[in-house]
Formats: sequence, structure tokens, C-alpha cells
Amino acid sequence: MSRFLAMLAAVAALTCVGNAQAQTRVTLKSASAGSSYYMMTVQLGEMLRSATNGAITATVEESQGSVQNVREAPRRPGNFVFTSPPGLVRDAQAGREPFRTEAGYGDIRTLFVMPPITMHFVVRGDSGINNLSELAGRSFVAGGRGTFTERQTMSLFRLLGIDSQVRIADVELNAAVNAMRNRQIDGFATGSTHPTSHVQELAATTSIRLLSLTPEQIQRVIAADPTVSTVTIAPGTYPNQTAEVVTFGLPVGAYTTTRMDEQAAYEVTRIFWSRAPEMARQNPWWGAVAPRDAIALGVRLHPGAVRYYTEAGIAVPAELR
Repeated sequence: MSRFLAMLAAVAALTCVGNAQAQTRVTLKSASAGSSYYMMTVQLGEMLRSATNGAITATVEESQGSVQNVREAPRRPGNFVFTSPPGLVRDAQAGREPFRTEAGYGDIRTLFVMPPITMHFVVRGDSGINNLSELAGRSFVAGGRGTFTERQTMSLFRLLGIDSQVRIADVELNAAVNAMRNRQIDGFATGSTHPTSHVQELAATTSIRLLSLTPEQIQRVIAADPTVSTVTIAPGTYPNQTAEVVTFGLPVGAYTTTRMDEQAAYEVTRIFWSRAPEMARQNPWWGAVAPRDAIALGVRLHPGAVRYYTEAGIAVPAELR
């Protein structure tokens, strides 16, 4: 009897080893915990697991933002998937700041497109600030230190000629909400899908104002970065928001590197698009993406992703293969 039980145990052990070998592990890296992009990434990881009955398992890692994500790409092995605006990836591949002295970014490849970033410029309701130009001389958090949002905000301030006049507060973005409540700062910038949870929570307890850009300001931003588009935040998106807010948005891609297994890249891309309508029923932001948008990112696709888009009838230009 003991020999029989031992044989069963051996068979079970071999089965577990076989299952472990068949399992594909993927690392997903997006944004800080509590952000909408982190929540999207958690949802994406669960979708991969459920769609494959556990054959694909995802580890979700918190990140300080897109700059960190891109910087990690050259040194992360295997099935590493991260999010970033395409402009930042192109800057890395071209050796522009903040990646000028670094290498290895030529291996980055596109898988699919994520819901776009909406730039929010939030000020206290009693601050007397009604437009971006009036931020001159005021205390403002431009975004998390070293993040894409901070770079985008400072680029906007330079375009408006107020970059040397705004008092950039030495406060991390995750502390900006409390700093606003405590009147330590006049406002902050955050880049996320809308509605974004921390702005919702702040607006529910504190009088705030979301600043709009003028049509001329929007055109200046688009001229500097053609991937930018106008975004309108409808009234009622946030508590006590009675007027529409006109701002701008930027595309976001899900990327990997040439070190990702081709079959894994194909399956992750295929599952994402097959489950996107289902995810949109749970969170509307997923409804803002379509497969053809991945081509518009302008970053070469992973061979596994090329295979999926070709099967889906989407032409992939030769320069993106």
C-alpha cells in the first residue's frame, strides 16, 4: 500500500512539473498602485489568467511611471510588458533626453494600445486661478518626479512661457491631494484616463477647479507633438463639475522587447483584443481603444503581434514589422 501511495505521489509530482513547464509567466508593469492604469493592469492580468485557465499567469508590478518603465525594458528578461506613451519610447530609441546616455531601447516592440492619457490640471476652487496662465507665481505640483506627466506639464509651461514663473512644489504626486486639502499648494497635474479616482475623491470633499486650455493653446501642444489630441471632460464627470473641461490626451501603448517569446506575444495580444469588449462593460475606458490604433503608435511591432494583426486583417506597414 505504501508503494502504491508513493507511486501516486510521484505521478502527481511529475504532473505538477509538467503543468509548471507549460505555464507562461508574464510581468506587467504600469503605474503607481491606486491609479487607473494600475487598476487596468490588474484587470488585464486577471483576464489573461481566466482566458487561459491559468496557462498564462501575470505578475503585476507597481511603477513610478512611464520613464521608469521604459528604462527597465533593456534589462528585463523574457515576457516583460509595460505601458508608456509612444513619444517616450521614440525618445529612448532616438537617444533623446532623458535617455541620451543609455542604450538597448532598439529592442522595444509594440503589442497593443491602452486607453489614452487625459491631462488634468487641478487647482483649489478658492485659489482664484481660472486659466493656465494664472499659475504664474503659484505653487504647483507638475506630476510625479521624473514621470512622463511631469515632463509633459513642464513642456506645456515652456510653450506658454510660464515655466520659470510657476513655483514647482517639492511634493510627490501621491501627496498632492492632501497638500491641496491642507492649502500647502495651489494645484497639481495628473495624467490618467478620466475619470481618475484621486481627482474624484478630492472633488467629493474639497472645492476644486479643472483648468481648460484655449483652442490656440491646444494647437500649440499638437504642433509640438502630433500624437496629441483634444479631449473634452464632460460636465458631471467629477463631483460638482458643472462645465466641460477642454484639455489634451496622449496615446499609450503596451510594449515588450524582442526577448518576449513570439507565441506568448501572439497569445497576449489576441486575448487582449478578444476580451476588450467584455472589459469595457466593466470599465468604460476600455471602449476608447481599437486594434488599428496599435499601428498609429509608430513603434515597431513584436513578431507575435504582427501575426495577430495580420490574421485580423489589419495591414502592418513594412517599417513597423
